[in-house]
Amino acid sequence: MGTKQQIVDFILEQMAGVPDVTARKMFGEFALYSMGKVVALVCDDQLFVKPTDAGKSWIGTVTEGQPYPGAKPCFLIEGDQWEDGDWLSELIRLTAHALPMPKPKPAPRPSARTSGRSSSGTRVQSDATSKAGAKRRVTGKPKANTDRRRKAKSKVGK
Repeated sequence: MGTKQQIVDFILEQMAGVPDVTARKMFGEFALYSMGKVVALVCDDQLFVKPTDAGKSWIGTVTEGQPYPGAKPCFLIEGDQWEDGDWLSELIRLTAHALPMPKPKPAPRPSARTSGRSSSGTRVQSDATSKAGAKRRVTGKPKANTDRRRKAKSKVGK
């Protein structure tokens, strides 16, 4: 069962004290971001905040739960605690400051299927003229197609 949009809207409204909180829908559930970091998940209409020491001391008695099977335990914030916007905002602010910045994503690498080929399917060779960027030169049709044509022609001629 996915999370209802109105639940996420209510939680975001309660966190108005934190100016940079946003939500992003993922697989029918929602991730809450602050300062570019995932600070909480809303799954099955329940709020799960990432565990931090600062958050734990702010909450006091912590209830933990898993947002989905196989997930690391998070702090489960009960619905009645959502009503206190100042408390919830401070929890998210403390959590965002305690979490590390996400690792930068690596640049996408060309896949094996597309590497070394132009958009027309012809082979492309690189001329190593500079280290910064290589010029590309078209060298003709792929060898695999040429070999198939030769075999096909030899069969027809027999």
